[in-house]
Amino acid sequence: MIHDTLNNSARYETLHPRFKTAFDFLRNTDFSNLPAGKIDIDGNHIFASLNITNGIQPNDSKIETHQKYIDIQMPLAVTETMGWISAKNLKNIAIPYDEEKDIAFYSEKATSYINVNPHEFAVFFPEDGHQPCIGAGEMRKVIIKVSLRA
Repeated sequence: MIHDTLNNSARYETLHPRFKTAFDFLRNTDFSNLPAGKIDIDGNHIFASLNITNGIQPNDSKIETHQKYIDIQMPLAVTETMGWISAKNLKNIAIPYDEEKDIAFYSEKATSYINVNPHEFAVFFPEDGHQPCIGAGEMRKVIIKVSLRA
């Protein structure tokens, strides 16, 4: 997992061949007038999802993991709390892995929490169980999905 500000995102662009494209999209896109939904960046290699949702409490959310994509999550309007736990510690499957949606849910709770402010980001790799959208009120965020395949 990585947590940093968008101003420092260039430091991480060498970690994956598609990270520069993903971070350029985050830095150069005006999200204020975009509707919620999927945004194509580079086909199935990189795409974004603009989400508008209501925050939830930690006990009401589930840990999730992905196998095909890396998540880069960035709140746009309010601070969002995100939980983290190592995927190797996830034993209690709540909803089995859905290959089409690339997601599985677990009953465990996060062992660490971070507050991610607008224009900060969190990167979650397949080894990172994560618990997003913790907070109160309406949350507007962008999630970039970066394929693990180079």
